[in-house]
Amino acid sequence: MTISTNTQTERLDFAVDAARQASKLILGYYQAADLTVDLKRDRSPVTVADRKAEELIRNLIAESFPEDGVLGEEFDETPSKNGYRWILDPIDGTKSFIHGVPLFGTLIGLEFEEEVVVGVARFPGLNEVVYAVRGNGTWWQRGDGEPERAKVSAVAELSDALFCTTTFTGWETHGGRDVLDRLCAACGLTRSWGDCYGHILVATGRAEIMVDPILNAWDAAALVPILQEAGGHYVDWNGVPSIHTGNGISVNDRLRDQVLALVQSD
Repeated sequence: MTISTNTQTERLDFAVDAARQASKLILGYYQAADLTVDLKRDRSPVTVADRKAEELIRNLIAESFPEDGVLGEEFDETPSKNGYRWILDPIDGTKSFIHGVPLFGTLIGLEFEEEVVVGVARFPGLNEVVYAVRGNGTWWQRGDGEPERAKVSAVAELSDALFCTTTFTGWETHGGRDVLDRLCAACGLTRSWGDCYGHILVATGRAEIMVDPILNAWDAAALVPILQEAGGHYVDWNGVPSIHTGNGISVNDRLRDQVLALVQSD
């Protein structure tokens, strides 16, 4: 079965609007003095904003596309009846959100028969959105301005590259400290502008490399079409564009092979 261009565009428009509605809800809790933070079984934080934002998006999907499946971070999966599956992270970067730092985002990806075809990343605290659908490029809208085509950078030397990552402790716990050291030594600049924000910096040409040693499917799904349609790559540490292997790399086209060589080096 193939997915029509009209169907892709319809669902992209829906996802952009759903992310906008979720953004408005999330901002109602952002920097609130009385925000309650709970810990999940894996010790990661969650707030009422995470849960309510995912509930909102799930309800919108159920109303508009009742046969579509949903996989989200905060609630049980709803099986697909038609090959479509939405993959949601209502607040990617909850720790940033909790600390009042605006580098968190709402991620909405859409799979069709296990291929991610739509990706939306909205940053409520920055009032920016980046989105893509297969075959139509990646677009970046800041505030109320007109969307502009997003492209990865043309940097071809690691010594000129900006490398981003999320947290240094994640590298320690997953045995990747040697990889981190190699990347920091090879790249011109390293910054911990992490979570989805770092990946979107690559898609919009503001950074060249973002590497995460720990990622879930909901962290990664929206990034695949966004990076690919921007002329770059979202891949796992084996160089495969998979969202299910637990780690991820966003990189511009010219540095892909060099970065994979550093990651895979013994």
